[in-house]
Amino acid sequence: MLKKKVEKLMGNRFEISVVGPDQNWCIDKINLAIEEIKRIERLLTTFSNDSITFEINEKAGICPVKVSEEVFSLIQRCQMISKITQGAFDISYGGIDKKFWNFDLEMKELPDAETAKKSVELINYENIILDESQKTVFLKKKGMRIGFGGIGKGYAAEMAKRKLIENGVKSGIVNAAGDLTTWGYQESGQPWTIGIADPNLRTSIFSTFKITNTSVATSGNYEKFVMINNKKYSHTIDPKTGFPVRGIKSVTIIAENAEIADALATPVTVMGIEVGLDFINQLKHIGCIIIDDNDRKYFSNNIRLT
Repeated sequence: MLKKKVEKLMGNRFEISVVGPDQNWCIDKINLAIEEIKRIERLLTTFSNDSITFEINEKAGICPVKVSEEVFSLIQRCQMISKITQGAFDISYGGIDKKFWNFDLEMKELPDAETAKKSVELINYENIILDESQKTVFLKKKGMRIGFGGIGKGYAAEMAKRKLIENGVKSGIVNAAGDLTTWGYQESGQPWTIGIADPNLRTSIFSTFKITNTSVATSGNYEKFVMINNKKYSHTIDPKTGFPVRGIKSVTIIAENAEIADALATPVTVMGIEVGLDFINQLKHIGCIIIDDNDRKYFSNNIRLT
């Protein structure tokens, strides 16, 4: 049987689906996944004084912080993604000056270029210093902050999937607010059917496709944006200019791993259509679908959707 459970975790809607012999068995397994996601949230949250992420940020510019192998490895992978995206992905975005980019109804005008640039001056992944022998993390500049908003949901989904597989779940889906990972098959023996959201109408989809052992993540400007002088500005900030990116409504990444899919969606948005597609086309086993502000659709070389 197929059993689903929805829970608010990491500030987002998680839906966990598993195929199993009976309802009680499925519920027990789902609860294991929920506990794993809660564990990861305690590690990565910036809203709790008890999290290691909070401590790293508090010690910015002061001293290195010793972390677990898990956190160290995650930050290492983030640094690798920052390098291959030339900084379009950067977990040090947490230091951005929020007073310029609050994206609420009171925001009526854009800051000037110099002010915008200043608002992101602490964003620089190269100032996150990792000591592999000591397993420490040091933010070089005072005021720097890291955050895992660009990768955390995908990482949690991937870890929850791993926990479920370790406990005998052969088929399922972990959907972290649209960043999802699948394995195995439906009860019918068919692959899972996944829909890609229409950025103009979140409750609708523009295309579906069948997948298994595959992950999908979408980054879009339809959830958080501001209108200034009749132009839409998304919540995604280009870390190099300090201005919101424009021109793209949504980016969907298809990859084997949910963490990778989640982490690549935002930098492709920052890179733009041409550079973003060229970047994805150089990566093996990763696909990309982009919808621009005029609803034109663009596909990486290994995607064939209509």
